Amino acid sequence: MALIELFKPTNLKNSHTLITGPDAYLNDYVAKDFIRQEKFKNLEQTIIDCSEDGIEELIANLTESSLFAQQKLIVVKNPFFLTARIADKYKKQVNKLQLILDHLQEIENILVIIASYEKIDKRKKISKILFDQVDVVETKYRPYEISGLIKGISKSEGYTITNQALQLLIQRSDQVLDTALNNYVKLKSISEDQKIRESLIEQNVDRSLSENIFEILTVAFKGDYAQASARLDEHLREGNNAIQILGIFESQIEFLMVVKTLQTRRWTREQIIKELKANPYRIKLAMQNVVTLEKLKYLLQKCIALDFGYKNGQYRGNEYLKMFILSL
Repeated sequence: MALIELFKPTNLKNSHTLITGPDAYLNDYVAKDFIRQEKFKNLEQTIIDCSEDGIEELIANLTESSLFAQQKLIVVKNPFFLTARIADKYKKQVNKLQLILDHLQEIENILVIIASYEKIDKRKKISKILFDQVDVVETKYRPYEISGLIKGISKSEGYTITNQALQLLIQRSDQVLDTALNNYVKLKSISEDQKIRESLIEQNVDRSLSENIFEILTVAFKGDYAQASARLDEHLREGNNAIQILGIFESQIEFLMVVKTLQTRRWTREQIIKELKANPYRIKLAMQNVVTLEKLKYLLQKCIALDFGYKNGQYRGNEYLKMFILSL
């Protein structure tokens, strides 16, 4: 199964394809998988980056005509002509390209466009023409869908990853798809039996700073101040400063507060996930935390005050940060 099928493309009848979405790494990954299909195996491949090579280069490749010319697969990156604003100097080129795209089905070469933009201006004539001529794959996703995407990608590529291993991978990737996908690619290359287990992740994927800070909070909430203090010292030795760590503390406590607030309103886990658009595993951990909402509010106030003290020069050194941890 091609990875584009994970994103519900408009249809798969055409070979001409537009892959669009804000995540460049994901788009490139999906495009490479698409291009590896058997039907494209013997085609000459040309890559055109419109931001570097210009629109004229794309026009030249699309209109190339020769008795000896071989059918090509043209991969187009950074098609800025689909965005809302383009410089006046490109208008003639865009108009010329627009006429060519209007007859795209008559062109023998195969066009694969990768548009890594938050939005394409669908009101523009050239965009409307293109959307009528190609299959459109929108790689947009919600934060809570990251686990499902990684699992879908691994299954499509013939790899097995357990639910526990998947949760650990997402956790160590700080709930960020780019990072999770990059880590997954690394794990693929060292997996001996196409199975990705927790032990493989434990040994080869480092904890993120955010995850480590969350662990400090977790053990401190349980009263294990020795371990919390030791972990904090480790981060400080690695060069992380008090303000940076406090910023993550604030973010984590705020997240716990929001989840606890929704819990008091009798929201289900599924409702909270949908509302916060957060990773399900992160929501699960937050809901299991036994710290009261009142204490979290108090700790957030202390954290903000401490952060302000460091920033205005009232506090120096790491002792005040350590005292905050001991107060949890």
